Amino acid sequence: MNADFSSLYNHHEREVFAAVLDASKDFPEIAASNDLLCDVACVALNRLPPRYIRHEVDFSFYLTEHERLEIDNAIGEAVSYAFNFVQARTALRARK
Repeated sequence: MNADFSSLYNHHEREVFAAVLDASKDFPEIAASNDLLCDVACVALNRLPPRYIRHEVDFSFYLTEHERLEIDNAIGEAVSYAFNFVQARTALRARK
């Protein structure tokens, strides 16, 4: 049996990446480093439950408007937390 799982992905990845890029304008010291932006995305994604899907339309079709708002709010909160977390860790490292 030869299975191809390449069409599976975590729905939150694309949304978090977009939110990180959008919020990065408020954190220029983090935005200047691709490594730190990736750290922010990792921290944010780790705060969210994974939602694996094959097709975006499948995921969106089954969500109510309330569920969609909850997901958007959770992503916003996770990204905000992640920027503050990475910023604090970067400041701590700079002091050493």
